[in-house]
Formats: sequence, C-alpha cells, structure tokens
Amino acid sequence: MGGRGKVSLDSSKVGAFEVTWPSRAEEPDGRTSPEELIAAAHSTCYSMALSHALAGAGTPPEKVDTRAEVTFQPGEGITGVHLTVRASVPGLSAADFEKAAQDAKAGCPVSKALAGTKITLDAALV
Repeated sequence: MGGRGKVSLDSSKVGAFEVTWPSRAEEPDGRTSPEELIAAAHSTCYSMALSHALAGAGTPPEKVDTRAEVTFQPGEGITGVHLTVRASVPGLSAADFEKAAQDAKAGCPVSKALAGTKITLDAALV
C-alpha cells in the first residue's frame, strides 16, 4: 500500500512513469496506473481495428477518436471497460457505422485479451 515503482515504455523511449497504490485506487496526482495503461492500449488498438475495417470496406474514416475508461475496484480488480468512439466517415450510414464499431470491438486484439471483462461501447458519427 505504501510502495512505489516505475513503468517504462522502452521500445518507444517515451519515458518512465511513477506508479503507486494511491494513483491506482485514489487520486493519480501526476502518476499512472495499470488501468490507465490498459485504457491507452485498448483505445489505440480499437481505433486501429475500426479504421482498418472501414478502409477495407471502401469507407476510410477522416477521423477516429476513441477513449477507454477502465474501472478498477479495490478487492475486485478491473470490473469493466467503456469505449467511446466518435468518427467522421463520409458516405457511411449511422447503422453501418454501429455495425463496424461493434465488429471492431469484438475483433480488436486488446478486446480479445480482456474477454473476461465486460466491455461496453458508445459509438457515433460526428
């Protein structure tokens, strides 16, 4: 509970970041947590999966903005992930976008890795 450590992003050389219990279960106060790192990985992977699928279907997106919120409960662990995606995709209907967004959620490698966690999605065109 009182320990601290660092996580480093060695391949990208972006840097090292402090990790503590309070940054995980209380206030981040300038530090990161495993949940924040999972959220970053999930939102990035999801955006890539969705963009790839849309482009492959002949409707490449102009912009995809994805956010992931990972819920952590002390004593329980990670209890869920909520993805919010807003995208600009010329020529695509809202219904077709919703299908592509749901398919990307199911096919994203990080979503698959988190299969034991409830993942929800809010997808809309902008």
